[in-house]
This record gives sequence, C-alpha cells and structure tokens, in this order.
Amino acid sequence: MRKTIQYITILLVTCAFTFNVTHAQNNQAKYQLPPYEKFQLPNGLTVYLMEKHTVPVISISAIISAGAVYDGNKAGLASLTAECLKCGTKSYTKNEIEQTFDFAGASFNTYGAKEFAGLTARLAVKDEDKLLPIIKEMLVEPVFNNEDFTKEKKRTLVNLDQAKESPGSVINLYWDKFFYGNHVYGNVVTGTVSSVTPFTSNDLKDFYKTHYAPEGSAIAVVGDFNTQEMKTRISQLFNDWKKTTTSTNNLAAQPVAEPTAAKILLVNKEDARETTFLIGSKGVSRNNPDYLAIQVVNTVFGGRFTSWINDELRIKSGLTYGAGSYFSALKTNGAFLISTHTANETTEPTIAKALEVLNRLHTQGIDEETLTSAKNYMIGLFPPRFQTTDQLAGLLTGMFWYGFDESYINNFETNVNAVTVAKAKEISDKYFPKDKLQFVLIGKSADIKKIAEKYGAVTEVQIKDDVGKGF
Repeated sequence: MRKTIQYITILLVTCAFTFNVTHAQNNQAKYQLPPYEKFQLPNGLTVYLMEKHTVPVISISAIISAGAVYDGNKAGLASLTAECLKCGTKSYTKNEIEQTFDFAGASFNTYGAKEFAGLTARLAVKDEDKLLPIIKEMLVEPVFNNEDFTKEKKRTLVNLDQAKESPGSVINLYWDKFFYGNHVYGNVVTGTVSSVTPFTSNDLKDFYKTHYAPEGSAIAVVGDFNTQEMKTRISQLFNDWKKTTTSTNNLAAQPVAEPTAAKILLVNKEDARETTFLIGSKGVSRNNPDYLAIQVVNTVFGGRFTSWINDELRIKSGLTYGAGSYFSALKTNGAFLISTHTANETTEPTIAKALEVLNRLHTQGIDEETLTSAKNYMIGLFPPRFQTTDQLAGLLTGMFWYGFDESYINNFETNVNAVTVAKAKEISDKYFPKDKLQFVLIGKSADIKKIAEKYGAVTEVQIKDDVGKGF
C-alpha cells in the first residue's frame, strides 16, 4: 500500500512539473521586449526610457566610450578613472555620495571595461529627486579629489598583488595580452603594478577630459515613472554635458592578427598545485549574424552543466570540478575559449580530453535530440534574463553599444528553433577552431612544461612579474 501511495505521489508531482514547464514555455514563447522610447539630446547623448511599474524602483545604466582600449601606454588608466568617478563631484564629496545612497537604501557602481566605462544605479522612486542629480554629477562633473584618488590607487595596487594568488582572477588578462598582442584589445584592463604606480589625479583628469563625452554614450532609465516626465528630467540634467573638442578614433576597429601556428603561454606559479588553463582561438564580434546559432552550438559543447566538455572532464572522468566554453564577443572582434583547471598530476589527460571533445564536435557533429535539448534549454532560460529593471537597463545600453535591436529579443525563440542539424554543422565548421590553437596555462612550470611543449612553441613567464612582461 505504501509503495502504491508513493507511486501515485510521484506521478502527481511529475504531472504537475510537466504542466508547469509546459505552461512556462508557452508564456516564454510570448515574451516581447517591453516598449521603450529612444531619443538623442542635442549634445549627442542617446537616451532610452522604459516604463516598468511592477515595483516602485528606477534602474539606470550608462555606457561611455572610455574603455581600456584608450589606455595607450598607461595600462589601467581607464579602469581607475571610472572607479574614481565616485571620488567626489562639483557639489558632493565622496562620503556625501556614499552616505546619501546608503541612507536611501539605494545602490550604485562605476566601472571601466575593455571597450567602455559605465555606471549603474538602482533607487526607489521616492528618492529620484535626491539621487538623480548626484548620478548626473558623477558622470558629468567629477573632480577626482586627490586624497580619495590616492586611497583608491593604493587599494588598486593591493588588489593587483593579491589577484596573482588566484590564477582564475588573472588568466583572462594573460589571454588577452597573449592572443591580441599589440592590438588595443590586448591592453591590460586592470593595469599592472608598474603602470598604475606612477598615476596622479591629473592623469585621470586628462583621460576624463579626452574620452568622457555625451556623443557616443548612452543612458538607459527603466522603472516606475512617466516617460514624458522622465524625458524632461533627463534632458534638463544632461543637456549641459558638453561635447569634447578632441576627436577620438575607433582604435578597436583595427584588424586582429589571426594565429598562424599553435602557441602556448606558460605562466609559472611555483607554489601552484593546480593548472588553470584557457584553450582557444579567434572568435566573433557581437554583431555577427550567426551569433545566436553559435550560442546554440556552444550550449551543446560547453555552455551548460550538461555540456559535452563538462560531462567528459567532470562527470565521467573527475578530472576537474567544472569545465566550459564561451565566446568572448566584443564590438569588432572576439575569441573562443575553453576554460577549466585541474590538479598538476592530471594536467596532461585534462588537456587531451578537452581537445578530444573539440575534435568530436567536428567529426561526429550534433544529433537532432541533443540539438533540441540545447534549444529548449536556451529558450527556457531566456526570458528570466530580462525581467528586472536592472537587467532591462543593461540590455538597452548593450543594444546601443553592440548595435542590435529588439528583434534579437522578440524573435529569439523563432531564431533559436531555426537552427537545424545542418546549420549546427556549418556553424561548428566555421567558428569552432580545429587547429592553430592558443593555450594559456598557469601552474608550476617544473610539472607541466614538458606537457605544454607537446602542443606548440612555449613562452614561459613568471606570475610575480607584470602581465605582459616577457611576451
């Protein structure tokens, strides 16, 4: 009797789960990007406004063409400049900014990335009159107070030293410098101890004056407001942001040299018990017309927990706690990367197994059942990525920067389902590398150098040195 009750219970739960999944999928199929208004101020600033009245909050995302690609020979300057937007403004000290946001239960952040700088904020509707002017001044009228700058620089230098104790924190910096070389995408975003140490607040002021401008920038506001009222508010706040007088070239538009042979960068960390590695090659830019189909194929290969590469390296062989792959897609270029880490003694079989799975993609391809599973997985995860005001604000500035529109959202399910087995094969052959692979390994050289040499010419550097030194 007990077994019968258990069976009935399991059956009911299964039916309920099936209903919920089906119901969710039916709802997901109807997902469309909420309506929004886009306009441009006379100074060139692009503005996105989207009403979302589910909760009384407002989220803001701003994006400025002031990333590390403009660092020149001062690696880390864009990153530190963006961080120090918080170091006081014309009307507010750093402490006043932080205390005002904290007291209101609001949040904000500034950051510098490879291609752009940005600001994000989230606040209650009742606090917009108090906080929006502060946000505006951080973007338009920062003062880079010398005392606050000095403290921030010290924190940066400490973080740069500490990061080297965690290979996973720095391996992408090594990859970018190794793979992109002298192209501006190879600039070390965080900077190095040697490059950051000489910075003064005047360096930041000069960088800001040259690269922070309304033209080529965008701000998205999403939340519980009236569009016409917010349009007036944003226009009043940002109309006086003056254009720069300096013309800035799109340095990232320069072509990236493609690999001509397999190469290995070995970063020696004497006390390492594990090898952390990236294997990859040329990828795609974000506006590639096959971008979505590439994501479908990568979902099978390394984009989810049940992917081929995680299944082989973690679940079946126990060589690692996790493995995956991804396309680092930038505005004009990008890279394909396989990522994992393993114990020193299992470095060789782990690399071999990763390459075996990559070869399997090309020799066996993806069958219909596996492809359908990957497409359902992507469709199931898609709408939840764009539900909150924060997510939607980030999406809008992402659309601005990378040049895609709402059709990417509105036609997502249709376009994912359009990927056939034949298309998946075409994508695999075209975009997933077969040879001339590039490797970055961080580990104990004495244990892994001979292994690395099996795959190509090895360049060895020391992790205690600055990223970029010696290669």
